[in-house]
Amino acid sequence: MEESFEFGKDLFGLDQSQVRLYEAILRHTVLVMAALAICAVSAATSRLRTDTQAPPPTSPDQPPPKDPGMIPLTVAEIKCLLNATTPRAPSLEHAAQWSIWRRRHQARARWFHRRARLATEYTQLN
Repeated sequence: MEESFEFGKDLFGLDQSQVRLYEAILRHTVLVMAALAICAVSAATSRLRTDTQAPPPTSPDQPPPKDPGMIPLTVAEIKCLLNATTPRAPSLEHAAQWSIWRRRHQARARWFHRRARLATEYTQLN
């Protein structure tokens, strides 16, 4: 529970209300936690469909894959995509392309991080 409140504070602005009445803070908290729950459920249900990462490296000298794939949709990504549907956003197409680029970049960084860890493990064993 503590983790979800911290996540809600960071990502959904749970701590950004300036209210003086109990009913108002209660409404704000319920709305923020509902938004967090919707995004978390959406991320969990779409995890298998959106995870296209390349297999992790098996040796430290393995060349990178041509297409690293994309990491699965996260709660933060779903929040960004939902925010893109509001009128003030540049466009939904722009937000979707940005999300694809960011997730592909994160998958590539994750692959190289795993390869670097393999290299340190090999040097420690030898």
